Amino acid sequence: MLKLLQQHLEAEGFHVRAVASGADAITLLKHEDCDLVLTDLVMDEVDGLAVLAEAQRLHPGIRVVLMTAFASVETAVSAIRQGAYDYLSKPFKLPEVTLVLRRATEDQRLREENRRLREEVGRRWSTSSLLGQSRAMQPVFEQIAAVAASDSTVLLIGESGTGKELAARAIHWNGSRRARAFVAVNCAAIPDNLLESELFGHERGAFTGAERRRRGLFAEANGGTLFLDEIADMSLSLQAKLLRALQEKAIRPIGGNEEIRLDVRVISATNRDLPALVRSGSFREDLYYRLSVIPIRLPSLRERPEDVPLLAQHFLDRVAAALGKRFDGFTAEALGWLSKQRWPGNVRQLENVVERAATLAKTTSITETDLSVEPLAPAGPGGHVRPTLAELERDYIDRVLTETHGDKNAAAKVLGISVRTLQRMFKDPQDPSSD
Repeated sequence: MLKLLQQHLEAEGFHVRAVASGADAITLLKHEDCDLVLTDLVMDEVDGLAVLAEAQRLHPGIRVVLMTAFASVETAVSAIRQGAYDYLSKPFKLPEVTLVLRRATEDQRLREENRRLREEVGRRWSTSSLLGQSRAMQPVFEQIAAVAASDSTVLLIGESGTGKELAARAIHWNGSRRARAFVAVNCAAIPDNLLESELFGHERGAFTGAERRRRGLFAEANGGTLFLDEIADMSLSLQAKLLRALQEKAIRPIGGNEEIRLDVRVISATNRDLPALVRSGSFREDLYYRLSVIPIRLPSLRERPEDVPLLAQHFLDRVAAALGKRFDGFTAEALGWLSKQRWPGNVRQLENVVERAATLAKTTSITETDLSVEPLAPAGPGGHVRPTLAELERDYIDRVLTETHGDKNAAAKVLGISVRTLQRMFKDPQDPSSD
């Protein structure tokens, strides 16, 4: 039987080492790397369960398939509980063995690939992914490193495009929840009547159109992190339900009768003045204090101009790799031009400008001409009155709306904000839908 299995599996493309006893198998496992073990269950002296245990100790993650003529549900369940991948009952056909072993090796390949991908994602979203050498960014790095190890709720504060979601992901991937889900939702992008269902889920038939049960994003993030972006745009009624979920660590789906206990870390973000909203009565004070246990402010790009060349080069390298191009970098004039801009759209806007320049550039060096296709508000030479932030914001929105021919959906996408936020920031008196 041993010889027959060896010949068959080698013919199927497996590299096989065959031994005649459990003791010999353990000796082999101590000196050689193996991906898979196929062993009898009942053997003299050292049985298949002993081989299973030793294989797992010597090669964590190895797949072990057991064979036995003494098949029983109890034995199979015991073997699986102890870590066996599968169980073959004699007599079996050789194609059945091939199928089980191929499934086992594919499972191992997928798990290893998943492990590598998670490591890669972890590296991408580590604190090192938040680029910056400026003094303004150092407190941000320190705070993220400090809060990542805790489960405290975090409020990220900063203008649009400053990297709040990037910071949230860095907190998640540097904490103890990194192996579980990171779920992000933009509260301003979903209508109020749908956001409750998105967050808490619903039962089938809970409302018109609820044709099937939905888990909700809190449940999706169970054990992990839920990122609530643009939290200030949440309605007061939904704020009350969110507060209860945070206090009770439980949710009740729409139309459901039972609460679901959850373990979810919540990170929220806003580009608005929440204390001012609390004073005006449009944001709950108790929810504000619940969300802002640890507030972290992300500085605008105007506050960290020394980081512009570093960020620009990073974005250029990334775009070059995606386009299959090679660039020598930026000319001195181009770097000077970049440093003079106020960047109302912050890091996101800088990234878009560099991507556009790299895509359209005709030489291997990015020039000022490549960058300045779309003029931006300058920092303001000495002696000139500098525009206010509100004026710059309005001018930039006007320019984007002009380029998109008044299409607010397209403009909001360019600006990296929701249509509702755009309507609030810029109201067109000729457009009643902006009210």
